[in-house]
Amino acid sequence: MMDQNHHSDKTEEAQPSEKKTTRNCCNGFKMFLAALSLSFISKALGAVIMKSSITQIERRFDISSSTVGLIDGSFEIGNLLVIVFVSYFGAKLHRPKLIGIGCIIMGTGSILTALPHFFMGYYRYSKDTTFNPSENSTSNLPTCSINQNLLPNRTSLEVVGKGLEKDSGSYMWIYVLMGNMLRGIGETPIGPLGISYIDDFAEEGHSSLYLGNLLAVTMIGPIIGFILVSQFSKMYVDIGYVDLSTIRITPKDSRWVGAWWLGFLAAGLIAIISSIPFFFLPKTLNKPNKEKKASAFSVSLPMKNEEKSQMASLTKTGQNVTDTVTGFLQSLKSILTNPLYVLTLFLTLLQASSHIGSITYVFKYVEQQYGNSASETSILLGFISIPSLAAGMFTGGFIVKKFKFTLVGIAKFSLCAHMTSFLFHLINFALICENKSVAGLTLTYDGNTPVASHVNVPLSYCNSDCNCDPTQWEPLCGSNGITYMSPCLAGCTSSSGSKKSIVFHNCSCVEENGFQSKNNSMKLGECPKSDDCKRKFYIYIVVQILTLFSAALGSTSNIMLIFKNVEPELKSLAMGFHSLTIRTLGGIPAPIYFGALIDRACMKWSINNYGKQGSCRLYNSLLYGHTFFGLTTGLKFPALVLFVVLIFAMKKKYQGKDIKASENETKAVNEANSGPLINDAKVDHETHI
Repeated sequence: MMDQNHHSDKTEEAQPSEKKTTRNCCNGFKMFLAALSLSFISKALGAVIMKSSITQIERRFDISSSTVGLIDGSFEIGNLLVIVFVSYFGAKLHRPKLIGIGCIIMGTGSILTALPHFFMGYYRYSKDTTFNPSENSTSNLPTCSINQNLLPNRTSLEVVGKGLEKDSGSYMWIYVLMGNMLRGIGETPIGPLGISYIDDFAEEGHSSLYLGNLLAVTMIGPIIGFILVSQFSKMYVDIGYVDLSTIRITPKDSRWVGAWWLGFLAAGLIAIISSIPFFFLPKTLNKPNKEKKASAFSVSLPMKNEEKSQMASLTKTGQNVTDTVTGFLQSLKSILTNPLYVLTLFLTLLQASSHIGSITYVFKYVEQQYGNSASETSILLGFISIPSLAAGMFTGGFIVKKFKFTLVGIAKFSLCAHMTSFLFHLINFALICENKSVAGLTLTYDGNTPVASHVNVPLSYCNSDCNCDPTQWEPLCGSNGITYMSPCLAGCTSSSGSKKSIVFHNCSCVEENGFQSKNNSMKLGECPKSDDCKRKFYIYIVVQILTLFSAALGSTSNIMLIFKNVEPELKSLAMGFHSLTIRTLGGIPAPIYFGALIDRACMKWSINNYGKQGSCRLYNSLLYGHTFFGLTTGLKFPALVLFVVLIFAMKKKYQGKDIKASENETKAVNEANSGPLINDAKVDHETHI
């Protein structure tokens, strides 16, 4: 009896100690979850700001779309540099501190991206404009001056800008590339190590809930990003340095550059702040029944006796199948000789390449095709994509769970979702706007006759004696709805007013009612898009919502197919190799070849002070649209064909078997989520953010 009382007392004494340990563990875990949520928000914020600022960067540094594509792909290059280190050593080191270091590197990369702004001098949107902080902006727009020697004008244009102004087309963009690469390096450990830490130390059965909440909170990042980019794009790039009343271009001008650098500074500071809590967290948290959980999960996986003994041995030593070279090569051979995995790998590579290229240049497409400003485009695409994707993913997950699809059923559902998305995508071809009427590019300089090619259009009688600079881009809109490339090429002989209100007179190339008139007046700025194009824009918005929603329906199913068609012990390697393939063959080259082909649609290039080609001022709308959607369609269609082949192959393999998505397999999804693809920037790519 006394022994029993003594045992009871000891138990009561032990209970407060256990409660204290549990409370400390929970507090540490909650702190980690909060810190990880902030780091995920900053990660998504940085990704959205980079994607939304592509056009601004292209104009500011006077570079082509293919060069911007290389800058965008540098994120994946940075990720690949450290992904092996993180995958191998991450779980063995202090994971919270490693995540904190990653956040600091990520923030440093964002700040480095913004630094060129402070060293490049003032942005010159025109050859004939120069800024001096102690003086007002001076405008010297050449008009038609008959019998005037052109050479002195060109010489004067070359010397303008020496001193305070530095050439926008210099190699300062390399700092942006390096900053984006650093951002890729910093983001690598955040996803896989953060999610694996949650899975290791969360309460039994709560991992899925925490991961769901984490991904939901992450959506705050893109929302903030789109709002920030929208506001900063309205501000002139050199705000605070120049007199804004002297700027004669507007945000809808093809030369406008907003305060792109402010977004990267904000993202960098938030990333660095998010790193602080991680340095105060322990390497491990005490978790009861951890061994029980691990063993229960391992028993639930159907394996042969030989495989069970092998896995038990590996569990004791804390290693997995890929820790030895021999085991790694055998495992790699196993997944690469699995036809179902290889088919899934190739079709997801095609889909990811299409998504990556589309996301990179969709902002630019909307600006160029429909005449929207960068600010309008950012806020609009942000607020149609986020709800559409969230609703699609939620609905897709609900349908799979509700109807308890077999593995073949999951593949069929994913095919139907992507087929529907593809059909909606094809509607975009009918929503491409006609080319603008531009004298000297789509029409002769007198505006009377369409031209077969925009290259070397001969001067007309109305401006042949004006000695104009053919490289100048200072567009004016005539009362006849035709855009003219410069006051000189429009035949204007005089001007009045200043700054934004400047008016050009006696423009002889402008024809009204079939007659040439020398009394026509014109104001600066391109002619607006036609009413038909504006109507197409509203339809385009609806089509994008339907396309994004239907594509998101099958996103979860795609992830499940990657690892469900391999042996359970090989799922981590399968996800890792899939991530490596997508990043290497999709994330890096897709923005480059998309940009190179889009460059071919350019009709008017800027020319910098050294006579080199800069950024594009005006695109052939038809060619741009057909190239952009032709590329995405050319990648999506073969993926659908491979999907059909995959379903037939799965039917043949699983014929007569009823393979359900069990709870253990659902848990495997969460563990697979620790793979780099799901948790790094490809989440943004595959969800069209």
